[in-house]
Amino acid sequence: MKDKANICEKLFETIDALQDTYLDLLEDICNIESPTDCKAGVDEVGRYCIELAEKKGWRVEICPQSVSGDAVCITLNPGALGAPVVFSAHMDTVHPVGSFGTPAVRREGDKMIGPGTLDCKGGIAAALLAMDALERCGCKDRPVLLLLQSDEEKGSAPSQKATVRYMCEKSANAAAFLNLEGIRDCTVVVTRKGISRIKLTFKGKAAHSAICYNGANAIAEAAHALLALEGMKDADGLTCNCSMIKGGKTPNTVPDLCEFVADIRFANKAQKEKAYATVAALAASPVTEGCQCTYEEISYRPPMEYAERNMALLSRMNDIYRANGLPLLAPRNAKGGSDAAYVTEYGIPCVDSVGVKGDAEHTLGEYVFMTSVAEAAKRIAAVAYCL
Repeated sequence: MKDKANICEKLFETIDALQDTYLDLLEDICNIESPTDCKAGVDEVGRYCIELAEKKGWRVEICPQSVSGDAVCITLNPGALGAPVVFSAHMDTVHPVGSFGTPAVRREGDKMIGPGTLDCKGGIAAALLAMDALERCGCKDRPVLLLLQSDEEKGSAPSQKATVRYMCEKSANAAAFLNLEGIRDCTVVVTRKGISRIKLTFKGKAAHSAICYNGANAIAEAAHALLALEGMKDADGLTCNCSMIKGGKTPNTVPDLCEFVADIRFANKAQKEKAYATVAALAASPVTEGCQCTYEEISYRPPMEYAERNMALLSRMNDIYRANGLPLLAPRNAKGGSDAAYVTEYGIPCVDSVGVKGDAEHTLGEYVFMTSVAEAAKRIAAVAYCL
């Protein structure tokens, strides 16, 4: 680690001076509503960031997508010889356009409330603020990349994982990958569960309810499977939650078709294999005579498993924070998924959830503490300069 405490002091002062500009930027990009399936909205967020980067002379690369929004890579110091540091955040959100009213964003006291303020456009604002300050303070030793993901909220299924492959390929030689999901207290995520969503479809035989012995109740078979899957929970972290069974379209009829989606979460690949084996066994051996079960994987995200290189990166980050008066970060596990899992699987040193601070993500009350944008920018800029 370089001894650049004095430079970090100047860096932090610059970030504080630029804070209001980037709070306005955050409000702007959050007012561009961009649920994952709204390519136009996601691309508009990308264009906003691209225009800012081009005005500053930073390199811009686009990974075009036909269904998802286009992924974007913005690079400060593209020709520098040092090992790159990568910031990452996603542009897509979860609620349909119009859910938050017009305008979508409002400020109340110390909070900014609106779609993506915390997850994850606050991370975009913090990254751009950090890069601006780094340039103004003469950081020229290494490339600093900002990767803007476009379909993270749906596990990159719409792009058939093209966006996460692009993200990993652009980060292949990075010294550090900092994923800017929202921070919780003074912790950083070093392990996460993987997620699989599997749709199970059950076919039976319709019959008049008065002579139901001629039919085969698909909902009964589905209920048996649902209980079996939700019963997989174990002490090591394997869980399964199933969405509401959909089926039974007419009264006074034995239902012949229904389905549900199983949300399976696992800490490692062995747990995933156990869960998939359970699904396969249920499909192979229905308990309701005359019923059949088929299944398909809707989406998959790997677990972010424990890696020594990630812990070593966190240790180096804390050395930097200690030298520059920033709060130290403790490691933690998270139950939700994120793109950091792919980066870890790819072999890149990575820590997750070092972004802005707020709460209520994925709800209509989602908010960020506005002062945390500058705090996050200092946290990641210090790493980019001192690592």
